[in-house]
Amino acid sequence: MQSTVDGFSYGLVTPLVAFLMACLGGALGLRCTTRAMRMSRSWRPGWLALGSAAIGSGIWTMHFVAMTGFSIEGTPIRYDRAMTFASLAVAVVMVGVGIFIVGYRGASGTALFTGGTITGLGIASMHYLGMAGMSLDGRLEYDGLTVAASVVIAMAAASAALWAAGQVKGFLWSVGASLVMGLAVTGMHYTGMAALDVHVHGTAEPAVGESAAALLGPMMAGPLALLVLAGVVVIFDPLIVAGGTAAPPAEHKPGVPAHSPAHHRPARSRLRARGPVERRSRTPQRR
Repeated sequence: MQSTVDGFSYGLVTPLVAFLMACLGGALGLRCTTRAMRMSRSWRPGWLALGSAAIGSGIWTMHFVAMTGFSIEGTPIRYDRAMTFASLAVAVVMVGVGIFIVGYRGASGTALFTGGTITGLGIASMHYLGMAGMSLDGRLEYDGLTVAASVVIAMAAASAALWAAGQVKGFLWSVGASLVMGLAVTGMHYTGMAALDVHVHGTAEPAVGESAAALLGPMMAGPLALLVLAGVVVIFDPLIVAGGTAAPPAEHKPGVPAHSPAHHRPARSRLRARGPVERRSRTPQRR
C-alpha cells in the first residue's frame, strides 16, 4: 500500500540547518577554489583538494541532516553503513573532478560547462546513492521527470556557483557563490524527495541496518571536523587576513625567453644606461 512520506518531521528546523551546512561547505570549498586560481601550479592541487573535500562534506552533511527529519508512516527507516560511506566518497570525488577542471582551465566556456556539469552530477549522485542506502519495509519509486528536474537544478546552480567563485572580485562574490551552492544542494535534495513515492509492504519485518540517530550522528563527526579544519585554513590564510590578492607567477614555456624588468624600459633609457657613444669623425685624416 502507498504510505505517507513526511520530510519535515521537525518543521523548518532540519531544512534550515541543512541549508546552512550546504552554504558552509560551499563557502569554504569555493573560497579554496578562488584561492587556488591565484596560486602557482605547485600549490594549486592542495587548495583544490581541500575545496573538494569541503564541498563534498557539506553536501553529504546537508543530505543526512535533512534526512533526520524524513519519516515514512508504517515503517521504520534504517541505513546501510557501507552505502552511506560510499555516498560521501562519490560526492568528494565527483565534485573534485569538476573543481579541478575549473581550477586549471578557468571558470568560463567549455571548462565551466564541463566542471559545473560534473559537480552537479556529483551532488545528484550523492543524493540518490544515499537514498539507495535506506532500508525499510517497502519499495521506493521515483517520478522520472522530477528526478531529471532535480539533476538539472544541481548542474545549473553548481555551474553558477563555480562561475561566481572564478570572478575573484572580493568577499561579496564569495558569499553569493556559497549561497548559490547552498541552493543547488538543498534545491536538488527536496526536488528529488518530491519525486519519491513509497509503497509499504506491511509485513512487519524489521528493516536491516542502523537507525539515523545511531549511524548518522557519529558519522557526521568526521565531515564536520573537516569543515572546521578547512575553515581554520581559510580564515588564517595570509592573503585573506591582509585583504590582498596575489596573481599567479608567470610560467615560463620552453623556447620562450624570460623577460627581465630591464627589457620593459624605454629605448631612450636603455641608451642612457650604456653611457656615451663614441662618435667617429667624417673628416679625412691628413697624411
